[in-house]
Amino acid sequence: MSAPLFLVESLPTAASLVLDGPEGHHAATVQRLRVGEQVLLGDGRGGTATAVVTAVGRGTLDLDVTDRGYVDAANPRLVVVQGIAKGDRGELAVQAMTEAGVDEIVPWAAGRSVVQWRGDRGVRARDRWLATTREATKQARRAWLPVVAGAPDESTASVTRRIAGAAAGYVLHEEATDRLTTVELPDHGEIVLVVGPEGGITPTELSAFQEAGARPVRLGPAVLRTSTAGVAALAVLATRLLRW
Repeated sequence: MSAPLFLVESLPTAASLVLDGPEGHHAATVQRLRVGEQVLLGDGRGGTATAVVTAVGRGTLDLDVTDRGYVDAANPRLVVVQGIAKGDRGELAVQAMTEAGVDEIVPWAAGRSVVQWRGDRGVRARDRWLATTREATKQARRAWLPVVAGAPDESTASVTRRIAGAAAGYVLHEEATDRLTTVELPDHGEIVLVVGPEGGITPTELSAFQEAGARPVRLGPAVLRTSTAGVAALAVLATRLLRW
């Protein structure tokens, strides 16, 4: 089994360090790591360090660094615009997409989103997405922590501008005739993929995205939930771009 990943604000420059705080507590108290076991540290920005546990304290680990590395940022960059969903469906989507390799997630206040992120509620909801990406990054042993856009969310106009500035934009739509498995993909830049909320994308939204250069695509004959459509599409893109 691969070594567990713990995210730190910055990687150590010295040969040894103490892992404390929430990550140290989780490592020592929850995972019960022991002397001699190996861990992986990451800064979420490509930097990594392999270390060995030399001592275990109350919510802390003493570590000796044995190796350092860096993983380049992915190119093309995969950005998923996720229509805000009700309940825990949005968080399920965020978790799965992070594990599948998404580079940025954009919470989209779509016209048919049942839930609207407003005020403190929106800030708390976005914070949950951030926490979800962090935990999923650790689960997947990813060197890069996905960005979660929004303050707390993004409007249709903002998404339209994002598509216009991207190398390519695609909108998952059940009435599309083109398939994501066969459309032409750029080999660099940013690929923006739009996933609608439970009620789908309105004709006005679709028209705006198309005018900005997006192309409607489908995955197949089945209509997927908003919580699964994004990760399914990412699997297609990761395979076609030889990430997998």
